[in-house]
Amino acid sequence: MSAVETINVEVAYALPEKQVILPVNVDLGTTIGGAIVQSGIMMEFPELDIEHSQVGIFGKAAAMTTVLSDGDRVEIYRPLIADPKEVRRKRAAEGKATRKGGSTDKG
Repeated sequence: MSAVETINVEVAYALPEKQVILPVNVDLGTTIGGAIVQSGIMMEFPELDIEHSQVGIFGKAAAMTTVLSDGDRVEIYRPLIADPKEVRRKRAAEGKATRKGGSTDKG
């Protein structure tokens, strides 16, 4: 009788006010999507839309079909509320405007 080999992974999701990391023991060959379902994280966050969520392993984007390795941490990412590039552009523009009107004139 041969036993199915299993691996240990974690499934993580965070909101500004709450973070959850669930340890899960899954069969070798399990995908990110499979681990998310097996973790039961949707019970903790019923509003979580897994179908449209971005996911990754240790901060690197990955597909739901990616096969996991022992010790991987699956991360479910929230949608961005602001485009980081646009935020940087806005900060830079505000900084330049402030410096331009500053006390560099000696008149």
